[in-house]
Amino acid sequence: MTHKISRRKAIGTSIKASLAALGGYAFTTHMPTSQSHHTIEPKKKLPFRISLNTSTLLHYKLDVDAQIDMVADAGFDGIELWMSDVKAYLAKGGSLETLKEKLQSRQLVLEDMIGFAKWCSDDPKERKAAIDQLREEMNITAGLGGKYIAAPIMGLETLECPKFNDYVERYNAILLLGDETGVTPLLELWGMGALHRLADCAQIVIATGHPKATILLDFYHIYRGGNDWDTVDCLNGKRLPVIHMNDYPSSPARELLKDSDRTFPGEGICDFGHAIPKLYDAGFRGGFSVELFNKGYWETMDAKTILKNSYEKTYEVVEKALANIDYEPG
Repeated sequence: MTHKISRRKAIGTSIKASLAALGGYAFTTHMPTSQSHHTIEPKKKLPFRISLNTSTLLHYKLDVDAQIDMVADAGFDGIELWMSDVKAYLAKGGSLETLKEKLQSRQLVLEDMIGFAKWCSDDPKERKAAIDQLREEMNITAGLGGKYIAAPIMGLETLECPKFNDYVERYNAILLLGDETGVTPLLELWGMGALHRLADCAQIVIATGHPKATILLDFYHIYRGGNDWDTVDCLNGKRLPVIHMNDYPSSPARELLKDSDRTFPGEGICDFGHAIPKLYDAGFRGGFSVELFNKGYWETMDAKTILKNSYEKTYEVVEKALANIDYEPG
């Protein structure tokens, strides 16, 4: 497959530049929201939220306020917004207050914000700039009513064992920044990045000694990084506010998979029937947030169709996985 879009390739560029440059797609300038909100047929309440990471809509170049309306119209409980989209909206004269009111009126939980500050860089100057960036982005998140921001490890190819105390100190530094702003950074596991092992995530989080330290997991990244769901229930699921939801194919081989290979839940080989009950037993009651970068979907579906499939297939997978569990609705 050529021209694959990945979350990592979208980092560090403006929204217009990143979306136009990554693969040369033709985009519309704006997709209008519907005049009246759709009525979603009520479904059995699950013990988790079904949410959407707006990476899934990158191809359609929607303004952030339109994203919020479309995600709500599709029936989702929550949303993950990209910081670059919010900044672009603010640069055009929009306000945080307006977006916050829209999130509240559409009854969407802001699961977290997706940002890419290089807070764990080995370069002290780069780390200092990242702290300034994170402070601004945490304040934006707080202004929207959000409590969390994604914190992947950027700028490192591998983790070096002698430097683990440094990584702990760097994560603790942004946790302390979170104490100031009211927004907790979620240490994010990336299956093809430096922090691809769940054990390393847990080691860093525990070593901080910070009461809010926690991890942002992802079904695809757990598999891509060579991790095992058999031990995921060693984690305290109550500390996990959101998990990225997706599936992955049997081919190519695990170590060759790209972000763009992710599929709708239920269309790949992920054993949700094993993983989701383990997460439930571990105390997880947060949001399963669909995160896709699938060019094939973008080429054959409009935004509403992708949203419909994302919600319905996720609901079906989660409901089936919980079939033998006597759970309390969320």
